[in-house]
This record gives sequence, C-alpha cells and structure tokens, in this order.
Amino acid sequence: MTQILADVDSRGIATVIINRPDKANSYTMGMFNELADHIEKWGNDATVRAIVLRGAGKHFSAGAAIGEPSVVPASGHVRDSFEICQLIDACPVPTIALIQGACVGGGMAIAACCDMNVASRSAFFSIPEARLGMTSGALSVYFQRAIGAGNFRRYAQTGERFSSEDAQRMGFVQTMCEPDKLEDTLQRLISELLLSGPNATRAVKKTSKMLSDNPLTPALIDRIQADFAASQNSDESREGRASFREKRKPAWYR
Repeated sequence: MTQILADVDSRGIATVIINRPDKANSYTMGMFNELADHIEKWGNDATVRAIVLRGAGKHFSAGAAIGEPSVVPASGHVRDSFEICQLIDACPVPTIALIQGACVGGGMAIAACCDMNVASRSAFFSIPEARLGMTSGALSVYFQRAIGAGNFRRYAQTGERFSSEDAQRMGFVQTMCEPDKLEDTLQRLISELLLSGPNATRAVKKTSKMLSDNPLTPALIDRIQADFAASQNSDESREGRASFREKRKPAWYR
C-alpha cells in the first residue's frame, strides 16, 4: 500500500494524504521524508495555489511509529523531523491541515507548521513524549509558538489529550466544525483562498516570516514597504482592482 498519496487538482490545490489508516496514520521517517519532498516540489511550483495535508480514515496522524524501522528515501537524503517541519513552515504556498481524530506528537507538529488548521469537533490533540520518558526536542519550538508557553508547559509535561475546543481557544485551530461538515468546510476555505492573488498570498507569508524572525527596525519596515509598493504596481494588483470595480471574480480564481 502506498503510504503517502499526493495529487494536484485542476485548480492548483495540492493534497498530501498520510495513508496508513490501520496504524492511525503513524509515520516512519521514510514516510515523513516523502511528504517533505512533495512540499518542497509544490512550494516551488507557481501553478500550485495551496497545499492540503490530511490523513486517511479516522485520524490525522498519531505521530511517529515507535520502534518501527524507517526506510531511507530513494533520494538517499534523510531529513530529521525538525528539518521537515522547518520546510513545511517556510513553504511559500498556503498550507492547510485538515484534522480529524488523533493529531498527536509529530502529527501535531506538522499541523503546527501549517497556515490554517481546520478540525473536526471530535478531533483530539496531544504532546505525549513525556509519557515515554523524553521531551519533544526541537519540535518544542513549533508547539510553543502554536499554543503559547503556558499551554505548552502544561500539555507537554502531562502528555494529556486536549479537545478541538481547547485547541481553538489556544489559537491552534482557526476553524472547527462537526465531523460530517469537514469536507464542506475545507472547500469553503479553499474557495475563499482562491479569491486572493497567488502572488499576494505568497507575499503575505514572506512578510509574516520576516516579522517573526527579525526585530522590528526601520530597515525592516522599509523592506516591507518596498515589497508593498512593488505589489501595488504589479499586473496582479491591477487585475485585482479591476475585478473589484467591475464586481466580478478576478482572473486567477478557479
């Protein structure tokens, strides 16, 4: 069975599915590296408008497959879980995690690196490493950023599960819905995203990263303003303003 499924539809929406439903979509590092290869490829593809990460069956991902051997990817290049999360976090294309069932450990780290998280009300979350006698290591960077220091200290120390309602309260989940509305909710979000200019969404991510990674200085503000001025004079901006005036969808909407 192919354990990572990947495809791009006619709208430029790429989907990566962790396809190991009999193991709650727990992953080996070989699987994780294959997922990362798709993210890297699509992040550099101008025709891709968004990337959706999801799990087959009842769960998003129960995290790493403890004690299972990991097959080295065909490329021979093995990235560790932190490198892979860095790659997802820095992906220029908008990323969406569609979460149902378990979103645990490394699976939760994947979602923590996505731009938008849509979760079923019945989903649950956990940072369980302390229950295995260890810490979450470098992935702690993404857990703490996603749920805040106080919440990270509690849930990483207890390893206990928390609900979608708790995850939404912490800001980890932006949109929560009933389990049978998950697909419809995803499609509504994609439709909203496709109304935005593809270059503009990539520029927003670039600006966000600059603000997160650098102190707020006059030089940084000048750099952001220069990017803004360039975007105002772009063909995409001219089409966006024209579509607004003419009360129609922009040419890039699919």
